[in-house]
Amino acid sequence: MLNFIYYPVSWILWFWHKVFGLALGNDNGFAWALSVVFLVFTLRLVLYWPFVKQVRTTRQMQQLQPKIKELQKKYKNDRQKMALEMQKLQKEHGFNPLMGCLPVLAQVPVFIGLYHVLRSFNRVGVTSGIPGFGHSGGMSAYANAHTANYAFGVDDVQSFLRARIFGAPISAAITTPKSQMEAFADYGGIPEISHMIAVAVPLMLIAGLATHFNARASVARQRATGVSVDPTGMGGGGSPSPMGPNQAELMNKLALYVFPLGVIVGGPFLPIAILLYWVSNNIWTFGQQHLVFKQIEKEEEHKKQEALERRAQNAPKPGAKPDNRRKRGPATTEAAVDTTADGSDAPVDAPVTDDSTASNGTGQSKNGTTPSKNGTAKSGKSTASSGKSTGQGNRKRSGNRGRPNQKRRR
Repeated sequence: MLNFIYYPVSWILWFWHKVFGLALGNDNGFAWALSVVFLVFTLRLVLYWPFVKQVRTTRQMQQLQPKIKELQKKYKNDRQKMALEMQKLQKEHGFNPLMGCLPVLAQVPVFIGLYHVLRSFNRVGVTSGIPGFGHSGGMSAYANAHTANYAFGVDDVQSFLRARIFGAPISAAITTPKSQMEAFADYGGIPEISHMIAVAVPLMLIAGLATHFNARASVARQRATGVSVDPTGMGGGGSPSPMGPNQAELMNKLALYVFPLGVIVGGPFLPIAILLYWVSNNIWTFGQQHLVFKQIEKEEEHKKQEALERRAQNAPKPGAKPDNRRKRGPATTEAAVDTTADGSDAPVDAPVTDDSTASNGTGQSKNGTTPSKNGTAKSGKSTASSGKSTGQGNRKRSGNRGRPNQKRRR
């Protein structure tokens, strides 16, 4: 039914068993346990870049939080309208919430495939489970040991039955029926329940604690950034949550306490290999999230430093006045001035009116000179070579010099 899942999972498991079997031996229980662990690592390594991409996208979507809160406040009495507006907002910004669940969704088929392949190593006893998912098959002990299991041949099946971790086979659970334990009778003997408990219980506790600490780290990031990051420990990304604060707090409590407790309570019904899968998956998740978020925070800090450096380069130098000059039209910024011999300037076109040549009502200047016929004043104290007037010291300069000329030139 789901052979397209079972065969790839069994081939990866077979590959890692051959790798560790060369070093530890094919029948060694730790070789089979490490093959399960590295099956998890292989999957998580394949999903690493999608996870990083999703985390980057999620952190970029933090800017939508104010808009999301506005929508929640605006449509708090209309859930359907709020959901439509959320979808519209996400579509406008190119954000797909499904991408946040991709790493988790990709692991579900692997979990199902691994569970079924491990159960298929022991198909002894009455038919149990759901066909295609953990179906035991109801074989005899001899038939089970001489029947291939997907990518595993007969020799591999018998090697798996002989493998032990501190006396416990990794395909068995604490609650495995005695009828199924008969499959191990000719391959190392029927395992004792005390050995099963001694191996399974510590793994259950470690799996529960690992799930709790992953959820704890996720909740801490959520409260710091407003973005959730896979509180289940399955390696998902996360997204700005459309839930209200009460619902989000409820989900956080479930992730912190209910999910870890569920792993511990359900542990006796899970094969030891599945508990190994859960522990190794949570360990990878914890390390991956720490590494990825630390790297992204460094990149964001580097971008901030670059922005500050660009701003500092564009800022005026210390002591320099900012250039606030407005743009002016051509030929309006310079006034036409004529410089006299002593360095004083006067407008070129403006008639020079000197107090020394101004008439005092009698046609005679104050210093005794009289205007000539062509309108120029003759002064006894001024010479043509210097062009300097003796009445210059008494001349009153106007504060609007040059402005009549500027207006006329415009």
